[in-house]
Amino acid sequence: MPRSDTLSRLQRLEAIAVLLKQGTPCTVADLARQFAVSPRTIARDLALMREQGLQIDADRGRGGGVRLDRHWGVGRLTLQYDEAVDLLISIAVAEKMDSPLFLARLGAVRRQLVASFSPDMRHRVERLKSRILIGQTASPMVQSGHARPAERVVQNLHRAFIAQRQLEIRYRREDGTETVRVIEPHYLLLTYPAWYVVAFDHLRAAPRLFRADRILAASELSAGFRLKPKSAFRPSLLAEELLV
Repeated sequence: MPRSDTLSRLQRLEAIAVLLKQGTPCTVADLARQFAVSPRTIARDLALMREQGLQIDADRGRGGGVRLDRHWGVGRLTLQYDEAVDLLISIAVAEKMDSPLFLARLGAVRRQLVASFSPDMRHRVERLKSRILIGQTASPMVQSGHARPAERVVQNLHRAFIAQRQLEIRYRREDGTETVRVIEPHYLLLTYPAWYVVAFDHLRAAPRLFRADRILAASELSAGFRLKPKSAFRPSLLAEELLV
């Protein structure tokens, strides 16, 4: 079996174990559709998982339910590179917020994650962490009008931010006016609970802050950008009138 096929199957086995442990009712047919394989392939996967010691129960009959015994864990946790980066940055954000609760062991988790990266990857992660800024808690006015950003917007912003690519956004200002902008997402600023994109705005040819929950649509562009120092955005970070 080619190595890529082997990796694909291992990832599928781990994903199936996680789904079954969550206790969500599912059938072999459900799993086959979700992983875009045949029911026979899923049946072989389940047989292999049983051989490895996982106690998987299945109802008899066509379309019978499949579940993992609730006393069993899912074993080793495997993260993709981007998932590990996200987790590491989330830990860094939590540490920067200096919360007194539930942070005692984050340092140990962070060290284990960092140790799993190559020196080059560690440098890239540290560079990403330096682009996450933590400010004061948002004002009551901002908090009262804050909403959760759309998932699709968050995904595209996330990719453009990490890859240092320009982003085309449709943005709604505080007065309700909507504009289309091409921006360079240099930094992210958290003034809890609101996130801002610290960006160079091509429409204004100047630095601007964009509140993430006011971004109505976002599309990653192919053009990249060179990271500017934080000092280039200092006026935007200090002047409320530049909060577009």
